[in-house]
Amino acid sequence: MTFDAKQFLSSVSTSPGVYRMLDDQQNTLYVGKAKRLKARLASYFRGQLNAKTQAMVARIADVQVTVTRTETEALLLEQTLIKELRPPYNILLRDDKSYPFVFVTDRHAYPALEYKRARQRRGDGRYLGPYPSSGAVKESLTLMQKIFRIRNCEDSVFAHRSRPCLQYQIDRCSAPCVGYISKEEYQRDVEHAVMCLEGKSDSVTEALGRDMETASQALDFEEAGRLRDQISKLRQLQQRQFVDNESGDADIFALAHRPGAQGVSIMSIRDGRLLGARHHTPKNDLELSDEMLLTEVVSQYYFGQPHNVPAEVITSHALDDSQLIADALSEQAGKKVRVAHQVRGHRAQWQKLAMTNAEQQLASQLANKTQLMARFESLQKAMGLENTPARLECFDISHSQGEATVASCVVFDQQGPRKSDYRHFRIEGVAAGDDYAAMQQALTRRLKRVKSGEAIAPDVLIVDGGKGQLNMARGVIEELGVEGITLLGVAKGTTRKAGLETLFLESSDNPLPMDPASPGLHLIQHIRDESHRFAIAGHRAQRDKARRTSTLQDIPGVGPKRRRELLRFFGGLQGVQKASQDELARVPGISATMAASIYQALNG
Repeated sequence: MTFDAKQFLSSVSTSPGVYRMLDDQQNTLYVGKAKRLKARLASYFRGQLNAKTQAMVARIADVQVTVTRTETEALLLEQTLIKELRPPYNILLRDDKSYPFVFVTDRHAYPALEYKRARQRRGDGRYLGPYPSSGAVKESLTLMQKIFRIRNCEDSVFAHRSRPCLQYQIDRCSAPCVGYISKEEYQRDVEHAVMCLEGKSDSVTEALGRDMETASQALDFEEAGRLRDQISKLRQLQQRQFVDNESGDADIFALAHRPGAQGVSIMSIRDGRLLGARHHTPKNDLELSDEMLLTEVVSQYYFGQPHNVPAEVITSHALDDSQLIADALSEQAGKKVRVAHQVRGHRAQWQKLAMTNAEQQLASQLANKTQLMARFESLQKAMGLENTPARLECFDISHSQGEATVASCVVFDQQGPRKSDYRHFRIEGVAAGDDYAAMQQALTRRLKRVKSGEAIAPDVLIVDGGKGQLNMARGVIEELGVEGITLLGVAKGTTRKAGLETLFLESSDNPLPMDPASPGLHLIQHIRDESHRFAIAGHRAQRDKARRTSTLQDIPGVGPKRRRELLRFFGGLQGVQKASQDELARVPGISATMAASIYQALNG
């Protein structure tokens, strides 16, 4: 079967990550990394390619991706996979038993940070590392030179300079070669850079924060501004290195579930570093709950075949018999093994990342062309339509006690979600909480464009609501005189559980029974859930629009002392606004709850 690149790319994440290209025998052809997966993978299937790349692309039968938090993680994972899989289209380097280091000599008054490859550390200076690749060393050097303005020239060049070079002009060097910085100040910058490379960047930012306050009090605003910029850059660096800075050995199991499909991602962390992820699509013929299904997966993974058992097993859902599994794993591994699903800190970040990978894999699975056609054909049969519907539209309403009411229109065609056709409708002029009037306004605005020929008419229009919403939608269609649209209402069951919905075809007195295992019903549930998600996203964006312009003075609980700590920690208001919730929680005096409130107030 020919690989459908267009279909595949429609569901690929834009996050950083690693991808594996497989042939029809599931052999790995190539492993690559990307800062933005979607853009990088798209480049293989359009544009000019050389003959060898075209030959590789012609052999692709599948592409598997693993999402990472940062590009650095993607790089480390890429090298691990290349060494393990040795794909034929990758460059394979021989292991010469030497390792890349960052080197700082102790024989120069103004030392540079140098890249050096060595078999072992010598006594001629400080060796920082080893690093997993030369690229990682060069990236670290570039960052330190940008932040601390450390020279990168050769000693012979340094000794013969009479005026500053271009690096000084672009603020990448403090020009020690011509005496623009004292030996003591330069050594302090080098020491700060070394501390950052050793994972002590928190101590550096605290010291820089104190220096910034001192400079500000002395009215040396130029120096205070320079220190503020250094702090801001260091905060960005700390966020990028989040996973690498946390120790721990763990396997993380994340289950993503949608009607008719489920996927499990298993992510391995060793010594705080992401080694890789595996993806499984277990069958669930018995319709087990998510908790029971994940329990079966974890049990089979460790007890069905030998695997290295880490100190901790983290799951996205609470396992049935979790203590029993923990005891059995502890006995098998000969050490204490913890099984948990409620975790905090960096473990919660690992759990979130595994969940992102599981959802990404599930999205790719649901976008499979063959499976989608089976769902559309099942829906056609259940609704008694002459032709397979080519376009479905689903509407939903979202608000908070009548505030910032937004309607969503989500579109599916036989290729899956057609996100370019998604629309939000900002509802105005209706009573707060009047969902019927809100739906009427959204449908009227949409179908007027259909009637005038400005928009494509859906074959099936799905309304998320009960009989009242369906009757109202029927009234809009009849009033506007729009023809050729089949109307379908979806009323939630008494327990709001998937599979217990009541469907109405065309009118409220014509229920449409469908088997809970029907692919057609799974399609309806999928588009209904997507419209609900999209409506909530639009509502939150509208509701929080004003909050994004908030200042620290407007946030409840943030008094003068906390404002001062925040501004000193991040070097100014702009740094606070750019900070993540995890970074905010690291500020002295700011709890996790307060960090969440601040982040919400500043970012919505």
